[in-house]
Amino acid sequence: MSAILRAMACVLILVVSATGSASENQVKSNEVTAIDILLKPDATMILHASNNNARLLKVYPKGFALDATHTPHITLVQRFVRTGDLDKVYAASNAVLARAKLRSMRLEAFKYYYAPAGAVGVAGIVARPTSELLKLQADIIAAIAPFTVATGDSSAFATAPDDPVIDPLLIDYVASFVPKQTGSHFSPHVSTGVATKEYLDRMLSEPFESFTFSPVGAAVYQLGQFGTAARKLRDLTLHP
Repeated sequence: MSAILRAMACVLILVVSATGSASENQVKSNEVTAIDILLKPDATMILHASNNNARLLKVYPKGFALDATHTPHITLVQRFVRTGDLDKVYAASNAVLARAKLRSMRLEAFKYYYAPAGAVGVAGIVARPTSELLKLQADIIAAIAPFTVATGDSSAFATAPDDPVIDPLLIDYVASFVPKQTGSHFSPHVSTGVATKEYLDRMLSEPFESFTFSPVGAAVYQLGQFGTAARKLRDLTLHP
């Protein structure tokens, strides 16, 4: 009888172990990451963005500073992707960049803007879209399409322990970025900070002195609060 019991116990352990492994694998396959495939602007844009960020922080200290967790950038694509496919996303993006002449691209910054979020808005400096930039965006979207999912939740984002919940409006924004913020709807910009809508309306009414700048890098980031580039996942490769 004891031998039978031992055999049954071994079978039970094997079943539980196998079930546990399957469960863990299922969890891993279901993990989702909210990503931003972005361009890094040159020192000229960084200076303008930093100056505007300092201005906004003076009037709205609860906003964000441009730093390692709020990287100044131009978003090409925001998407929810399967975490297990991130390496494929990097490879697909690099394949597109290998065909693009990003280093010779010249962009014109021509105005401020903001995206409303309740009583406040996320401000930024807008660049004019070019045919080269629109083609790059379209090619990236097509390349990573096999690895995307429809949506995600707060766990897909980079969050802090004291601020773990992502605004549902941001989740919807990322989920609908393609097609609502792409192609003819694409407004390339560098986010610069947060302030009340009343203040930002006044800022937008001020004269804006246009300037030109260029991309100097590209990367994939995990998105954070306010849609910031919060955590670098992988630098991408630019070609001459």
